[in-house]
Amino acid sequence: MNNLLVLPLIIPIITAVVLVFLKDHIILQRIISFITMLFVTVLSFILLNIVQTEGILRLDFSGWLPPFGILFVADSFAMILVLTASVVTTICLLYAFSTIGDRHEKMFFYPFVLFLIAGVNGSFLTGDIFNLFVCFEVMLLASYVLIALGGEKRQLRESLKYVLINVVASWMFLVALAFLYGTVKTLNMAHIAQRVAEAGQDPLLTTVSILFLIVFSLKAGLLLFFWLPGSYSVPPTVVQALFAALLTKVGIYALIRTFTLMFPLNQDVTHVIIGIMAGVTIIAGCMGALSGRDIYTIATYNVIIGVGFILIGLAVGTESAIAGAIYYLIHDMLAKALLFLLVGMMFYLTGESVVKKMNGLIKNYPIFGWIFFLVMLALAGIPPLSGFVGKVLIGQGAIEAGSYILLALGFASSIIVLYSLLRIFLASFFGETTISFEDRKPIPKGAYWSFILFAISIVYVGMGAESLAVYVKDAAETLMNPSIYIDAILKG
Repeated sequence: MNNLLVLPLIIPIITAVVLVFLKDHIILQRIISFITMLFVTVLSFILLNIVQTEGILRLDFSGWLPPFGILFVADSFAMILVLTASVVTTICLLYAFSTIGDRHEKMFFYPFVLFLIAGVNGSFLTGDIFNLFVCFEVMLLASYVLIALGGEKRQLRESLKYVLINVVASWMFLVALAFLYGTVKTLNMAHIAQRVAEAGQDPLLTTVSILFLIVFSLKAGLLLFFWLPGSYSVPPTVVQALFAALLTKVGIYALIRTFTLMFPLNQDVTHVIIGIMAGVTIIAGCMGALSGRDIYTIATYNVIIGVGFILIGLAVGTESAIAGAIYYLIHDMLAKALLFLLVGMMFYLTGESVVKKMNGLIKNYPIFGWIFFLVMLALAGIPPLSGFVGKVLIGQGAIEAGSYILLALGFASSIIVLYSLLRIFLASFFGETTISFEDRKPIPKGAYWSFILFAISIVYVGMGAESLAVYVKDAAETLMNPSIYIDAILKG
């Protein structure tokens, strides 16, 4: 059964390689890529339930036992994110089939989407920190191609910035790995955690942990997000949605895993820094969302606000807050993907991205308009939609820990999110329409299905939160008690 752990990584990679040789067979590429992601989604759900019944799963490659070999580890936290990432990618493929166009499809769009999800899933499942770096690079190499897909001048300019920032971050990651290995003589995450717990987190290890904090903050868009607005606004719409849903979340996962498992001891330094960075990120994101005049800018700064809010849960560090961060991660991956798909469709229908130059869309596209209203409420945390449970639990944790400033910033950001998206909704969907009924463009059926499936997912995560509670509770318990993870790897 443990051998199944490698499949969410290896199946997309093998399929991507096969699709490279099917460049001119677009329909076949679509069918194969969609079936692949459906299979990975179902497999992820099966593995998540196996973890609930059998405990943490471990796959040792080539028979080398920890801490000496490469391994994959599936706990509830990792499998929740693998499942959510796979669902998001599957639905986004539906949108791509009817919108991306033959030109992009013949430029290896589907292979690189599969390489991207392989890197994302590998990052969630790896049990040693060097292979976290390797999976990061697989994900980033795919994203370098996807961000420049189409070869427009603005894309190339932003992609150069994006590549440069990530190359610097990757170099810093290697430096941090070198210092870490020189200090604890291992790269297995559970073994690192054991040695840090035995020897204590001295100033050198705390400094190394801060270096990892900087690296993962660059990846997550925590405070160091200056690269993000431009990079997320230039690729095709479906790529924007995948980036918003997946890339920053891998950085957030790495931060949570690092500071709950490997470096949990000196919280007076590390968690205070994370809290300050989360607070500043929220403030900056709110300012960007309020000052934004076009739909892409507003949507991108809402991604930044979400990053800050999730990491309030890590900074607070109580079990309630961590559970809330997990719920909110699930919500944010689904809702941000839908938001970017909707924003991209608005641009397709009107040819405009400035809010004030669009109006009356709801007259011609009522279902589209009300789905936008739904995601707006979800992102603002209105019950009973997906954002509500995570916000309440993070708020409860902040109260338990006495983190009232972070609590105030987090809930104030909900008002800003609601206001910024309400501006788009009122200005763009109501008023006199600039597009006559005869001149309106039809929304492709694949796009409509993707909107509906994401909307159903958002409603389910909110109203069906109780059915997710068993998985989230187990994930939060494992994160709050590193010995559970350590024992499963080193003694299992």
